[in-house]
Amino acid sequence: MCSVHAEEQRRIIAACFARTGLTVEQLWLRYFALGGDVTEVELDAFLQGALSLPRIQRDMVTHAINERLDELSGARRAPYSREASATIRPRGTLAALLGLLDGARHAAPERLPEVIAAAGRALNLEIAVYLADYDRRHLVPLPGPVSGRKPLPIETSNAGQAYRHVDTLLTEEPEGPRLWAVLLDGDERMGVLEVGAGTGTDLHDPALRTQCQWFASLAGHLVAAAMRYGDALDMRRRGRRRDPTAELLWQNLPPLTAATRDVMVAGGVEPAYDLRGVTFDYALSETTAWLAIFDAGRDDPSAGLVVSTALAAYRSARREGEDLRGQENAVDKALSTQFGAGAAVRGTLAEVDLAHGDLRHLEAGGRTPLVVGTEHEAHRSSTVDSSPRSPFGAGSPGRIMTTRLRPGDLLVLHTEALSEARAADGERFGLVECLNAHAGQLPPETNRRVLQAAKSHCRGAFTGDAGLLVARWHAGREAVQPPNSTSSDLIVPPFRPGAA
Repeated sequence: MCSVHAEEQRRIIAACFARTGLTVEQLWLRYFALGGDVTEVELDAFLQGALSLPRIQRDMVTHAINERLDELSGARRAPYSREASATIRPRGTLAALLGLLDGARHAAPERLPEVIAAAGRALNLEIAVYLADYDRRHLVPLPGPVSGRKPLPIETSNAGQAYRHVDTLLTEEPEGPRLWAVLLDGDERMGVLEVGAGTGTDLHDPALRTQCQWFASLAGHLVAAAMRYGDALDMRRRGRRRDPTAELLWQNLPPLTAATRDVMVAGGVEPAYDLRGVTFDYALSETTAWLAIFDAGRDDPSAGLVVSTALAAYRSARREGEDLRGQENAVDKALSTQFGAGAAVRGTLAEVDLAHGDLRHLEAGGRTPLVVGTEHEAHRSSTVDSSPRSPFGAGSPGRIMTTRLRPGDLLVLHTEALSEARAADGERFGLVECLNAHAGQLPPETNRRVLQAAKSHCRGAFTGDAGLLVARWHAGREAVQPPNSTSSDLIVPPFRPGAA
């Protein structure tokens, strides 16, 4: 085993650094990510020959430089202190995750599929990215190293099964085994990864499947982040053009899914590309879940601005620490100030004490919340006591009602257009029956299935905007599978609701 003298190593490192095109700050960030512990100033002094570093620190600098030279391909590599296989170069999962993070820095959004595929090669995997479209009907492939992939239906494809159940799924395909892993941004489903194995890699390995889940979660975060500063990925998810009002309302929505230890929340709106006057919001803390849904109708051309004002006033009051009464007053005041006495927004405000399940709610022309529980293993819905007031912006304050949830209960806020959706022959959509049928799924899948069922029932011809916001409270318990479940989703079985 041959050793390289420290000063000779430093000299070659400095020469190789000059070919990387990196600044000292950029090199230090890469070095620090590997576990280096000298400062940027000390690193600069080392490169200038004014300071010596311990061997392990020199090798970390070497590795940071060599990673960059690998990116440039063909450039001469800097030497480690011991020219042997026992280097600090990361391999396997760590190399894949570091490659994903490093490759995504300063990458244009449309380059992310290439970055993800390149990082996957550290695990000897071939990876393709699919994103869910805004209709939540198809998984759309992003351009990548392999062309020719087609959109996959969420309801009937293997990829869709993994997406629906938030799980990894191993399938046997004509071209070889495929692993489908859900692309997650926190708890929000962005799409799926299609994973193929290189020679000598076994997709049946449980450890590899776990590594793919980690990889998919990190990739999901990066995809969501990239969509905030570029349009390329968002455009791939669109089935058709959105008008300006729908664009405004979608940009004001929170993530469609979020969760803490005690609660999971999921929302959705329809029609996805022609939204006019519905929005929702939520906020989660360690102690409380705040929920709200607003409906300004579709007939008024200014409905989008009116409902956005209601949303902004609600958020502002909530973030100032106001309770339901303060939030109600803030929305009333904002609407009357901005639009005069004629502005009216129907809506529901709610908050859940996550320690005990106490629900407080207020309806201002909005629909009374539903609670889905179980009795004898059959899902059953019920309404809670209510005392509705006139819509926000008109009328006096309403009465705040209370009830008590039980662990596993599904709380449902919705707009009138959802419960009143009708088929061409006038038959009304069975919202309660549909909720009961799908309440055993995770909240985002319950939400998706109910909205898809309503859209199919009325053939997409909603008379108003349909909004649905669901929250499952499970009181800090670990989520478990419901009885007789054959999927691997994590689901909290609901119970019969109780009133306070």
